[in-house]
Amino acid sequence: MNLEYPRYLKAGEDGLVVEFGDSIDPEINFWVLKLEEILEESQILGIEELIPTYRSLFVSYNPLILSFWELQEKIKELIPFLQGGRVRAHKLVRIPVAYGGEYGPDLEDVAKMHGLTEKEVVDIHTGKEYLVYMLGFTPGFPYMGVVPAEIATPRLENPRVKVSRGSVGIAESQTGIYPLESPGGWRIIGRTPIEIFNPIRKPPFLLSPGDRVRFFAISLDQFEEFTLSGFLPEFEQR
Repeated sequence: MNLEYPRYLKAGEDGLVVEFGDSIDPEINFWVLKLEEILEESQILGIEELIPTYRSLFVSYNPLILSFWELQEKIKELIPFLQGGRVRAHKLVRIPVAYGGEYGPDLEDVAKMHGLTEKEVVDIHTGKEYLVYMLGFTPGFPYMGVVPAEIATPRLENPRVKVSRGSVGIAESQTGIYPLESPGGWRIIGRTPIEIFNPIRKPPFLLSPGDRVRFFAISLDQFEEFTLSGFLPEFEQR
């Protein structure tokens, strides 16, 4: 762990942010998830919610029960327990994607920008596992990485007003899935028929921070079949 970290930052009247670094890095994210796990197990009276991000953990607390300084000291006492070990088991999720065409309007541009064919972009995108670093933007939107440098592509200069639910995009070294129809500026290379967010499902989010995702390509016919059948992706505990 970097000697400059962790840092403890005040976030309003009832929030504390514990920062572990300043970049997208699996090791930094490990510290975030490990602290989340330890705080959940410690059941410190006054903590109300824990929200992990790429490089920090937001801790929401009740200031009538616990002060910022008291919480900071309690967390500092737990930091030595982050060393060694692993975070609790997460799942590997295999997600089908129909790439290109109407479902992936930016695939051609991504290929041209990198001097690749569309198939090569798809092969690279489906060729590795992605770590789910955090959820945000819209309910259940998974920020995942790290996208191989061969296809890492900047966001659109002019974001779209409407991006379809299930759209799979690239933004620099990140890849993500739009759980809901919404505005967005990521480069859309495909779409999945899988429901990433369903408010009546328990849990409502398909993915959680710490999970890993592997995409696999499907045809347009398969996309329709999966949509009609309510296809559920395969899970594998890790």
